[in-house]
Amino acid sequence: MRNRLGLSPLVIVGVLAVSIPLFAHHGNASYGHAKQVTLKGSVTEWDWLNPHAFLKMDVKDDSGKMVNWVVEWTAPSSLINSGITKKTFKPGDEITVVVLTPDNGASVGRVQRALLPNGKWIRQGSEDYHPADQ
Repeated sequence: MRNRLGLSPLVIVGVLAVSIPLFAHHGNASYGHAKQVTLKGSVTEWDWLNPHAFLKMDVKDDSGKMVNWVVEWTAPSSLINSGITKKTFKPGDEITVVVLTPDNGASVGRVQRALLPNGKWIRQGSEDYHPADQ
C-alpha cells in the first residue's frame, strides 16, 4: 500500500522513528531570557538520572512561604568529570545554589554553581570553584 507521495507506510514509520528523538532534547532554549537567582534551602531529593540530574529543594520565598524548586544539571556522565556524584547531595542538606530561571515565574532553573554544607563551591567543569574566580 502506498500513499499519495508514493511512500510505503513502512518507510514513513522508519523515518519518524529516526527523526522524532532528534527533537526530544530541548537544550537551553527555555533559559533564553533567564535571570540569575540565588536559592538557599534544604535538599528534598537528588535525582541522578539521564539525560539530566535534578536537584529538588525547599526554599522560602520573600513572603516566607515554602516553595519546592526543581533545578537541573547536565547528564551524570558529565557531572562525574567535575567531581559531582550521586552522593554529593542528601535530603536535609542545607545548600545554596545559583541558577538561571526562565522569565515565566516558575520555580525551576538550570544550576550554575552550588555551595555545599561543608563550605565548598562546586560547578560543572571545576571540582573546587570559588565565585571570586569568575
